[in-house]
Amino acid sequence: MGAATLSWRGVWKIGKRWLYFVHRWLGIAACLLFVLWFLSGLVMMYVRFPHFVEAERVAHSSPIAWSQVNLGPQAALDRAGLKAFPADLTLSMWGDEPVYRLVQDRKRIGVSAIDGRVIGATDVATAQEVVATAYPGTTPRFLRTLDRDQWTVAQSFNAARPLHLFALDDPAGTQIYVGAKGGEIVLDTHRTERFWNWLGAVPHWLYFTALRSMPQAWTQVVLWTSGLGMVGAATGIWIGLLRVRIKRRYAGGRMSPYRGWMTWHHLAGLVGGLFVLTWVFSGWMSMNPNDWGGPGDAVMVGRKAWMAAPKTPYPLDAAALRDRTGDRVARFYWLGDRPLMLVDTGPDARAVLDPTNGRPVILGQAELFDRAADLVPGAHMVVRERLIQDDAYWYSHHDRAPLPVLVAKFDDPARSWFYIDPASGRMVGVADKSLRLYRWTFSALHSLDFGFLIRHRPLWDVVVWLLSAAGLIVSISGVVIGWRRLAADLAALKKKRPRPS
Repeated sequence: MGAATLSWRGVWKIGKRWLYFVHRWLGIAACLLFVLWFLSGLVMMYVRFPHFVEAERVAHSSPIAWSQVNLGPQAALDRAGLKAFPADLTLSMWGDEPVYRLVQDRKRIGVSAIDGRVIGATDVATAQEVVATAYPGTTPRFLRTLDRDQWTVAQSFNAARPLHLFALDDPAGTQIYVGAKGGEIVLDTHRTERFWNWLGAVPHWLYFTALRSMPQAWTQVVLWTSGLGMVGAATGIWIGLLRVRIKRRYAGGRMSPYRGWMTWHHLAGLVGGLFVLTWVFSGWMSMNPNDWGGPGDAVMVGRKAWMAAPKTPYPLDAAALRDRTGDRVARFYWLGDRPLMLVDTGPDARAVLDPTNGRPVILGQAELFDRAADLVPGAHMVVRERLIQDDAYWYSHHDRAPLPVLVAKFDDPARSWFYIDPASGRMVGVADKSLRLYRWTFSALHSLDFGFLIRHRPLWDVVVWLLSAAGLIVSISGVVIGWRRLAADLAALKKKRPRPS
């Protein structure tokens, strides 16, 4: 029995030695990253990475000249060489010409609604005219044609590359990117957001152009750095708990045996260590390792079934729409066997029309739920709900979740949920057990988007700042301690080094 006790004590002694060793040296690198991530995360609370949202696209689109529309959506499909109805089909003005935009299999094809030609390579002069029309009162200045830069490094821009870049020379320092393929405006950036993103999203996501242009390598770098960060944080919490004394305190009634920066590191780690660990873990989860946070087959099959189009040609009577004014973007889709058209007249103004006569359409809630009943074969719809305010899974934070919304919930093994816009009948979201778990393991832990916080801002801001401050104290003190340790070890190494004869 005594030998066994000695054996376990020896194992525990070796284990503690490795525990301290791993935390000491891994913690130096981890704390440097933590300082970077916490500071950049605070910036990201208020400045987002440049993106061109649909509301901006609508705002900078001229009213559709329906009188010039000579071809319907079906003819646009034929000219684009698509046999199936695309995932997205819209009509908007391209300069002074109405153009269909078809999205299918990550390809985006433009087709003129006047003469049916496919919009291919777009030269600088044409792109300049497009920008001038979208931003009236400006004189776009061509800067260069590029394949990618810091703000267009994501794969979502691949279909439009290369890109023509223009400056508006306005007080905001606006720059506009136009795809040389298709001639669409794909992004706008402003001087302020460009500056702050160098302190925010770029370091936070390790979003440096050279690295991000290699998606697989970038993914692995983020996974490994955040993974090693988790190890550093977890070992630090363990050591902190081992060294703290609540009852049998150290000399002078101290709970910590350390002094100076070590005391700050120890006590701040006890207070904020769990937050640091969960925050780094949720950052790791943001990369969706092994598709742990991805949707299951049931919701994806159901979503595809909802969007499915019949074999019949899409009907559009452009003559019935000639007197309409103010329609900036028209979106064509099917709801079962029923063709519908959603028109945006402003960033927050839209209407659903019958494309055969241009009359407004009002969809029935019961009709939508009845159609949704068969989305998951072999399962039953157990909940039919109309949300008129945010809940734990459908909420607005940095992005707006449209309300009201219909929710159809099923009793299949994945517990599939489908969110449907009652005005347009379009499916605007899906969820299952995997996605709902991801909501907590990523969004809740990383962004702290708990309902009671985000509904009472600036309470959310105060909580995030306080927790980030605790994380920064842990991180900065770790950097100082690590630097001093490295300096001491290097000095000792120099003393031991033999002098040259």
